[in-house]
This record gives sequence, structure tokens and C-alpha cells, in this order.
Amino acid sequence: MQSKNIMRGALVAALLAAGAAQAGTLTIESWRTDDKGLWEEVLIPAFQKHYPNIQIKFAPTAPTEYDSSLNARLTGGTAGDLITCRPFDKSLDLYKKGYLEKLNGKKGLENFPASAKVAWETDDGKDTFCEPIASVIHGFLYNKKIFKELGLTEPKTTDDFFKMLDKVKASGKYTPMALGTNDQWEASQIVYTSIGAPYWKGEEGRKALIAGKAKFTDPAFEQPLEIEAKYAPYLAKGYSAQTYPDTQNLFASGKAAVVAAGSWDIGYYNQNAAGFELGAFPPPVPKAGDKCYISDHTDLGMGVNSKSKNKDDAYKFVEWLGSQEFADLYTNKVTGFFSLSNHLIAVKDPVAKEFLDWRKTCGSTIRVNAQILNRGTPNLENELWNVNSQVLNGKLSPKDGAARLQSGLAKWYKPAQ
Repeated sequence: MQSKNIMRGALVAALLAAGAAQAGTLTIESWRTDDKGLWEEVLIPAFQKHYPNIQIKFAPTAPTEYDSSLNARLTGGTAGDLITCRPFDKSLDLYKKGYLEKLNGKKGLENFPASAKVAWETDDGKDTFCEPIASVIHGFLYNKKIFKELGLTEPKTTDDFFKMLDKVKASGKYTPMALGTNDQWEASQIVYTSIGAPYWKGEEGRKALIAGKAKFTDPAFEQPLEIEAKYAPYLAKGYSAQTYPDTQNLFASGKAAVVAAGSWDIGYYNQNAAGFELGAFPPPVPKAGDKCYISDHTDLGMGVNSKSKNKDDAYKFVEWLGSQEFADLYTNKVTGFFSLSNHLIAVKDPVAKEFLDWRKTCGSTIRVNAQILNRGTPNLENELWNVNSQVLNGKLSPKDGAARLQSGLAKWYKPAQ
């Protein structure tokens, strides 16, 4: 009888243990397939030093399939406990549909400035639904070997920039700038929103567009298109058919002096640059003495699935994402992605540190269309991709491109009418 009781007790204990193991498991949804090793080998073990009983599975989906497959899993009730959040509308839509928990007052959020949280807040700023993780910064990378050989210096103004490109072209030895338009997005996200920021004065201009107090046909928004149109003679032959990987290969091979880049490119070039050292400079300013501005774009956050069966542990994980430990690990292990928290971070990669140091002297802004302005038809994101690539290809004048952007926005956005 006693042995039966012992066996029953052991069975109950085993069932309880199994239930506890199940309760203590979290699954992370993400599009960052490249980060699988980082999460499994670095970040999750670091978290588990604090919470050894919480098991975590990082389950990424290919970036191009992430949004649709995540929506399907959320609708079907099979999505993971933690949702890696796109900035602004895609995540706001998930929150409005009830898929993401409200994080107001949760521990960890106090370590982020208001500018970091805006990408994962309701329009009125009252509710936060994802914890900020990281941003990416746009600028230019250059080949230090070529710069030294040709006696070039980092350009400060737009005029300096073109003088530098002219010297490379005159040498006849290198492509002045690596940039293609086949994939379209680079023309908008890496070029226009980067070089344009000093012209529309960052957040001042972006918010003026949203308020209807500025238009794409204003000089501040049209001039960056005029600058883009002048790039063509400095690009590789056949650049209109050049894909993003082609651009990366061209610069990494040492055949181009400069590449329009996002900070996420640093890791790639660190691994693939053929015998040269990287340098970096921010978007040139219109004229000497002007304040510089950088596109310091909120890129990813983390939310809690409202149907998670293990919200308490999910909140513990989100709190840890707001810690100094996570900020240090993520910034230094995912080169070119920068923590959005207030913590002071010692960035080890010299080029990544240079990008991050621009925050000290330049005004930070985000991609000009990221908030609110993508919600209608025609979609402003798609329009920017198309207009910028056509301007670069010489198929559309800067004036006509600006007019098309403004008229497209005015079709559905009342403040722009």
C-alpha cells in the first residue's frame, strides 16, 4: 500500500514537473533568421543565468514570409509567446486586432526615451505595445585604401561629396559609388531618407509632412531628389540592373570608393571586404556650418502575444530586454544594430562606434514616411521606392517625382490636400 502511495506521489510529481516545464517555455517569433545563432548561443543563455527554469525557443521565419505567416499563426492561435515587432503600422495593426498585450507600466520600459517608444505606441501616445530593441543608422561607408591613394577626405557638405566623386571618376581606376536601383528599396530607404534628413531638418520636416504643413514639392523634400539625379554618372555601368547583393559585392571587392549603406552592412563588409579598411561618414549637409541629421531608424521591438499561456515569464523576458546587459550584448554582437535604451554602451567595432557617435553631434530622425503616411492608396512606401529609383535612372525628373509623391499622398491623406 505504501509503495502504491509512493508511486502515485512520484507520478503526480512527474506530471507537475512536466506542467511546470511546459509553463516555463517561451517561443520567440522573428524575421531575423540571421540571428538564430546569436539567440541560441549568446542571448538566451545570458537570460537563463537569471531565470534557469524558463526555456526559450527562437523560431524565426524568412523575412519575406514573416508578416503573412505570423498573421496566420496569430489568427489560428498557434503563434509564439513573444512577437518581434516591425516598427509602426504593422505592429499597431496587430495591437488594434488584440494580438499584442498593452505594456504600459511594465518594468524595462522606463529605460527607453520617448523617441524610441514612438514606433510602438498608439497614435495618441497613450498605449505602448512593444518594447524597443534596436535601431539602424544610415550613412556612407568608404574604402580607406582608395581614399588614401587618391588623397581624398571625408566630405562634410554636398559640394564636397560631388568633388570627392569627381576625383575618383577622374582617376579612371574605380567606380566612385556602389549603388543599384534594381531592387528599388535602397534608393528610398538608404539614400533619400538619409541624404534628405539634413535638408528637411529631421523630425521637424517629418512631423510637418504629417501635420500637412509641409509638402514633398517644397525645396526641402525636392532638393534631395535633385541630388540623387546627379548620382548617375558616378555609378557602375548597368546600375539600373544592379541588385543589392551586386552592390555589396562591388564594394567588398575593392572596386568602388564609396557605398550608400545602412549600419547593418558593417558586419557583412567586416567579413567580406577584400584587403581594405572601412571608413564612414554621415549624410553631407547642404552647406558648411549646417547642423547634421541622421536617419536613426527604429527597426525592431518585442511584444507579448495576448494569447500566450505564459505571460508572467514573457514579461520577465521583456523586462530583461530593457537591461544594460542586453543592450551591451545585442549592440556588440549584432554589429550595426544599436540598442534604443538610455544605457551607456561601449561599442567595440570601430565603424559601428563611429555610426553611433553621430548621435552626439547630429539630430536623429526616422524614415520620413514610417509613421502614419503609409496607410492609404497609393502606399507612400511603394511610391518612394518607385519614384527614387526612377529619378536615379533618369526616367523621372526630380520636380515630377516630388509632384507625384505629393499628389499620391493628397489622394487619401486629408492634411496633405
